[in-house]
Amino acid sequence: MPNTAERVNIIESQVLSHDWYLLKKITFDYQRNNGEWQRQTREVYDRGNGAAILLFNREKRTVVLTRQFRLPVFVNGHDGLLIEVAAGLLEGAAPEERIRDEAEEETGYRVHHVQKVFEAYMSPGSVTEKLHFFIAEYDASSKVSDGGGLEEETEELEVLEWSFDAALEAFYRGEICDAKTIMLLQYAAMKNIFA
Repeated sequence: MPNTAERVNIIESQVLSHDWYLLKKITFDYQRNNGEWQRQTREVYDRGNGAAILLFNREKRTVVLTRQFRLPVFVNGHDGLLIEVAAGLLEGAAPEERIRDEAEEETGYRVHHVQKVFEAYMSPGSVTEKLHFFIAEYDASSKVSDGGGLEEETEELEVLEWSFDAALEAFYRGEICDAKTIMLLQYAAMKNIFA
């Protein structure tokens, strides 16, 4: 069996939109496992790669989350206010550098020692984005501002400090339904980071 690069032949790449991010329609030939070639067409949304971080306080057994309005989930029947970990696009920066800045912008906590725990593609059927997932400890001395995001980026975030148990219960009730947040909460539970 040839490697994947030998099984894919891009025929055409057409830009459908380059407004907020880049949406392309790609026509390609793909060699199936039986050796036959099949022509396929997919739309691919490229918004760049990103990073997400769970801030936790081991002594208090708390986590810092945010709540913000998300239009795509609103138009899909949710009230639009999602509870999330701090996250953002890399925009050319190294993941570790960008997530420290993003955590401070969104939550007001300045963290210096971040630990990368895994990477994941969040919606690989149509979105190119790969997320780098981090955790970091915070304490009262880490608080340098109110957070809330950057107004020039039209961000308006509410900063939440919850007990870890309350965050897990919110996930179990369906109140936390953001995938990156669920993944980091589950990681924290599986690895028992508060021990």
